[in-house]
Amino acid sequence: MAEIRSMGSQAQAIASSALRAQQARMRVIAENLANANSTSKTAGGDPYRRQVPVFEPTKVDGGQGVRLSKIAPDTSEFKSEYEPGNPSANAQGYVKMPNVDPLIEALDMKEAQRAYEANLNVIETARAMDMRTLDLLKK
Repeated sequence: MAEIRSMGSQAQAIASSALRAQQARMRVIAENLANANSTSKTAGGDPYRRQVPVFEPTKVDGGQGVRLSKIAPDTSEFKSEYEPGNPSANAQGYVKMPNVDPLIEALDMKEAQRAYEANLNVIETARAMDMRTLDLLKK
């Protein structure tokens, strides 16, 4: 019984690590979306740079889980728009815009939500299996 119980517990611990990782991912995506139009405070300066979550495997209750190891800047190029009246414009009248694509962020958010839900289902299923096993062993 201890062997069976630990397997369910291990599955729950692994899925919990993934829940925390997906929560962190959603926070990063929300920050990107909130700053999708944030330009520089100084003329010709760089705007908000998109952030990307970086995950790494980690030991969890005898298994392999996941955790957010760092948040890295996206090094893709900024777009420029011609807005000579904007205080963020350079000498030629161009404003650097953030390298955030709201459509990409929305798709990433949907993927993170689905991964979160899938891991919740793993936890619920592992708990149900544990309960069913205990019920069978009581008989």
